[in-house]
Amino acid sequence: NRYSIIALNIAEIYSHPDFVQQEDIDTLTSNIFESTDKGLSTQKAENYALKLYKLARESYPNVNQTSFLVKKVQLLIQQLKNSIQQLSQLDKEMVELSQQLECFEVIRSIPGIGELTTAMIIGELGDITKFKSNKQLNAYVGIDIKRYQSGNTQYRDTINKRGNKKARRLLFWVVMNIIRGQRHYDNHIIDYYYKLKKQPNEKPHKTAVVACMNRLLKTIHYLVTNNRLYDYQMSPH
Repeated sequence: NRYSIIALNIAEIYSHPDFVQQEDIDTLTSNIFESTDKGLSTQKAENYALKLYKLARESYPNVNQTSFLVKKVQLLIQQLKNSIQQLSQLDKEMVELSQQLECFEVIRSIPGIGELTTAMIIGELGDITKFKSNKQLNAYVGIDIKRYQSGNTQYRDTINKRGNKKARRLLFWVVMNIIRGQRHYDNHIIDYYYKLKKQPNEKPHKTAVVACMNRLLKTIHYLVTNNRLYDYQMSPH
């Protein structure tokens, strides 16, 4: 991941293959181990070192290690790390601001939705209690159903896409994250997704995800308007 701190730290130190080959495996392992504070194991650091050493040997750079381009890469990496740290601080402030709202803990209680995601949802949807029904919320996001029918011919249903594009993209990402984390928690959104995928007329993946977005919005609207925390046993299965 080119945006992870460990990857950027390694790329900054070893921005030319010659820098790698000038050191032994133990030194490479030690530098990689110290490039992150996320508790990287020694074995994993050594695996990274061996992989890095292999890449360096197979590389054919078109500039030498003293080139200004190598220094430019290092400078760009430093700027990117600074930007990531600044964005991380802004995310933290956004979460702290959102935590002052009653709906924060309600939305946060839905399995698979973390603090930052909760803040982002609140940022895009605003005051959820102003929507009298979940259908109004769906229309605001732009996932209400649009039907075309001419005579006896009925075309496939599509979503409106006239609402908040950013909210629509965010909710798609949220549902995907909920599905990916299914091993760690129970969530009726996951049950609904696989129900749509397994029924006689199996829904395509994207269609099923959009339907889950609809179900998630309905859940959020119900929980927020009733000021209730999520309970899997009470949710519709």
